[in-house]
Amino acid sequence: MTTSQLIFIILTVASSHFFIAFSLRQLSGDHHCDRSNLPAQKALRTDQFTVLINGYSETRIPILHTITGIYSSSASVAAVVVLWGNPKTPTKTLVDLSHNLSISSPGDAPISVIRQPSSSLNSRFLPRRWISTRAVLICDDDIEIDRKSNEFAFNIWRNNPEQLVGLFARSHELDLTSRTWIYTVHPDRYSIILTKYMLMKTEYLYLYSCGGGESMAKARLIIDEMRNCEDILMNFVAANTTGLGPVLIGAKRVRDWGDARNDGGNGSTAVGLSSRKKDHRKRRGDCITKFHRVLGKMPLRYSYGKMVDSIGEQGLCEKGGKLVFCDQQNFK
Repeated sequence: MTTSQLIFIILTVASSHFFIAFSLRQLSGDHHCDRSNLPAQKALRTDQFTVLINGYSETRIPILHTITGIYSSSASVAAVVVLWGNPKTPTKTLVDLSHNLSISSPGDAPISVIRQPSSSLNSRFLPRRWISTRAVLICDDDIEIDRKSNEFAFNIWRNNPEQLVGLFARSHELDLTSRTWIYTVHPDRYSIILTKYMLMKTEYLYLYSCGGGESMAKARLIIDEMRNCEDILMNFVAANTTGLGPVLIGAKRVRDWGDARNDGGNGSTAVGLSSRKKDHRKRRGDCITKFHRVLGKMPLRYSYGKMVDSIGEQGLCEKGGKLVFCDQQNFK
């Protein structure tokens, strides 16, 4: 059997509605840009979304159990798929991971693990014929979000389906002295949503991987060379298509296990696929400059403000010698 053929290992779990599919398909040979191999846009369901988690390090498997369980428990999630990008991980490890994630999940949405065709960051944006939803969530394996906020994010996307919707935002800015772009954080505006948590149209996977001709091919090559910036390029794609900036939302609870500011050091930040060198911001700014050059335009647009699911009480009241929001108290 050749590497372009499909090998499925299906483990049946007795007295369970779960199925576990571990795929060794080499997508690079599947003509993923052939529209005839993809479902029609009108056939994609709009009441749910597909979760695509970028996985790479075995040290994050314990976190994956928690994260996939939360997504699988959401009524708005059709399927949870871990896209494994580390080619050195043994097949048995991934088969066991797929099995364990499924049988331990408290939710109804199926969970599977698929080995990526390569370690390229571009692979996380490949169009896939098994995606049955009009929206996909691109996220990292170290971001834990509460279920209610996940539902809120999807509702915001349904009202803004052409835009990228996410929890983490950055911005671009022109350095007038050097005439180069800077990757930064502004207190009042943003133009880039990170793939830590990015909800978007499934169609953008095709536009990213298959559209744009030679200029987009050059942009994707930059990502392979830098081992970074695939999220920035997706923002270029979305903004170029819509002429709109992204949408930032607030969440009740988001745990970023990979943030260097976590207690215990920053070891977990070094296990992902993206390059995380000390000059991270400069390299990301270089990406923006290079994308601008090869694409011949700067489509990124600024957005302002943040969507929240409730305002709540703004006043502070004293209780037990402490100041707390007044709506957290029960007054008789």
